[in-house]
Amino acid sequence: MDNEELIELAMEDARERMQKAIDHLKVEFANVRTGRASSALVENILVDYYGSETPLKQLANFSVPEPRMLIVSPFDKGAMGAIEKAIANADLGLNPSNDGIIIRLNFPTLTEERRKSFVKIVKTKAEDGKVALRGVRRHARQEIESLEKEHGLSKDEVERLEKVLDKMTADEVAVVDQLLAVKEQELLEV
Repeated sequence: MDNEELIELAMEDARERMQKAIDHLKVEFANVRTGRASSALVENILVDYYGSETPLKQLANFSVPEPRMLIVSPFDKGAMGAIEKAIANADLGLNPSNDGIIIRLNFPTLTEERRKSFVKIVKTKAEDGKVALRGVRRHARQEIESLEKEHGLSKDEVERLEKVLDKMTADEVAVVDQLLAVKEQELLEV
């Protein structure tokens, strides 16, 4: 492989890793509860389904008939009790009610104090996302430095690549900040 291919591989790897960090952050944000009903909050809860821990999304369908209600429709009605128990034990502040066919989850209005604590959690997750992005940048810089030593990249080329990396990182950090702003607004909305 020539230097251009190696450089492109290193930069593409950095791009992919940064995108994965952003995708992970989106999932983390979806798991933080707002006042609205969302299946993202419960779909990864593990349910003891005939002796094996199974994510709820594999055991049921979800629907949101109103903004503060989520309906869980189990595929196997025999799993109803286990699903209900798993949701109740997940410490989400939700009380499942089951009518033998579906499980209803009413999302209570969040108190001001609870909203602010969720905002703190989201800010921490955003900071973790930024740290992950910087880690990707650090790793990519190390790859570039090793290419410089092993394949004789010029100082100008190394500087150019570092500027590209810094710009890429800054762009992704801006995405994190935008996601955070949207989630904060969602949480503080009454």
